[in-house]
Amino acid sequence: MKKSLFILTLFMLLKPILPVVEYVVNYDYITKILCVNKETPIMGCNGKCYLISQLAKSSDTEKPISDKRIIVKEVEVLFFQEIKEVVFLKTSFLQTQVLNSNYSNLYNYLNSTSTFRPPTIIS
Repeated sequence: MKKSLFILTLFMLLKPILPVVEYVVNYDYITKILCVNKETPIMGCNGKCYLISQLAKSSDTEKPISDKRIIVKEVEVLFFQEIKEVVFLKTSFLQTQVLNSNYSNLYNYLNSTSTFRPPTIIS
C-alpha cells in the first residue's frame, strides 16, 4: 500500500517533467521529423517548438475540468466579556518632615533694558 502511494505521488510530481525527458531521449527523431520549423534551419529551433507545445498540453491537462467559482463568505466573530469594575482603595500618604524651614531664596538678577555691546578694539 505504501509503495503504491509512493509511486503515485512520484508520478504526480514528475508529470510536468515527462515532456522534457521525452525531448531529451528522442532528440534526433523530434528535430528531424516532428519539428515544425525544420524547413528553416537558421532559426535553430531543433525541436524546441515541439517541446513547448507538449509542455502546454501537459499544463492544460493539469487544470481542473470544472471551472466553478468559489464563493467565500466572511464572518466576523465578536467575543464580549464584561469587565468588572475596578475599585481603588483609599491610600494614605505618610507626612514628610520639613527639612529646612529657614530656607531663603537668595537668587537675584539685574533687569536692564540696555543692549550689551562688546568693547571695540582699536588697532
